[in-house]
Amino acid sequence: MTSDAVTGGKELDEAPLACRGLIKRFDEGGATLQVLHGVDLTVAPGETLAIIGESGAGKTTLLQLLGGLDEPTAGRVIVYGQDLTTLNGKARGVLRNRSLGFVYQFHHLLPEFTALENVAMPLLLRRESLADVRAHATSLLERVGLGERLTHRPGELSGGERQRVAVARALVTGPGVVLADEPTGNLDHRSGERTLELMLELNRETGASLVIVTHSNDIAQRMDRVLELAGGLLRDVPKLSAVQSS
Repeated sequence: MTSDAVTGGKELDEAPLACRGLIKRFDEGGATLQVLHGVDLTVAPGETLAIIGESGAGKTTLLQLLGGLDEPTAGRVIVYGQDLTTLNGKARGVLRNRSLGFVYQFHHLLPEFTALENVAMPLLLRRESLADVRAHATSLLERVGLGERLTHRPGELSGGERQRVAVARALVTGPGVVLADEPTGNLDHRSGERTLELMLELNRETGASLVIVTHSNDIAQRMDRVLELAGGLLRDVPKLSAVQSS
């Protein structure tokens, strides 16, 4: 069972992101595997939240459902009062583009495009002015320390630089929530620390909520709240206990 501490006590229409009764089953070789057993969660505006848990617990599955990248077997995902599960594909894509940003363990940049073009892509999908898009994307890349790497393609950037481009891309639309799946997991310690600091700094500056799936206790300790996914449900974990339990 989830507690009010887990749901955050916020009304659904006030929260940038929430879910209720989220269930996810997979059919594999004639057998059914249920990963989520009725997850409730409310993310508060500007909150930083870590989701921890053992490998295979369903953390990435939960993040994909929260981001509208997959559909639940049952339950609701609510983004700024709109139920993602009731929207058609086009409407869901529009809501994702305007309200959610994504950062993955592997940057998922388009290799044939420059850093500037990769960051600009979400805005170009809105058919915004090319000059405005270029100016905004350039400004954000400068903000993450890549002002001199605008025309470099991903293959010409270091791992840490590629991930900073990915962070800039996640934030370029001004989302209310950034969902990050092991965003430092593929980086060395120094690059990972710089990426995390950047994300936390931008969280403070923009007010965007930050939800991070992580195996790192160090990262979990730096979030406002820590939840553990176990047995298909979320439970609130005191941060000191999080160090000892995962």
